[in-house]
Amino acid sequence: MTLTEIATTDVVTASTDTDARELLEMMDEKMVGSVVITDGDDIEGIVTDRSIALELREADSLDDITAGDVMTDSPVTIEDDHGHFEALEMMSDEGIRRMPIVEDGELAGIVTLDDLVMLTAAELSNASDVIEQQAGPR
Repeated sequence: MTLTEIATTDVVTASTDTDARELLEMMDEKMVGSVVITDGDDIEGIVTDRSIALELREADSLDDITAGDVMTDSPVTIEDDHGHFEALEMMSDEGIRRMPIVEDGELAGIVTLDDLVMLTAAELSNASDVIEQQAGPR
């Protein structure tokens, strides 16, 4: 199973000059917690709802904050052909919950920690079922 098979492939994107109000409206409309910041096909950064909230403590208005102000520059990405356990390990090592997926150098999706935990739980449940079947009646 490829990462894009479990990830969101309709990734919400914006440019560095998009203001925070618009970013939050995009997140609300698409029911996501992040927006990938792009320049053409290049991934420039990622903005999360949390990064906007933290920046808002210092700003007078949402209109004063742009994606460029709050984005994580050059976010950690993963190639689609990597496994989900590798993605989990990368997220753990980097302390992140969302990671853009690239395929042939282009944005192909975004995978979240929740996506990976749900898949892992399903796989563990399937493994448990197999073990129970092989063990036979008690």
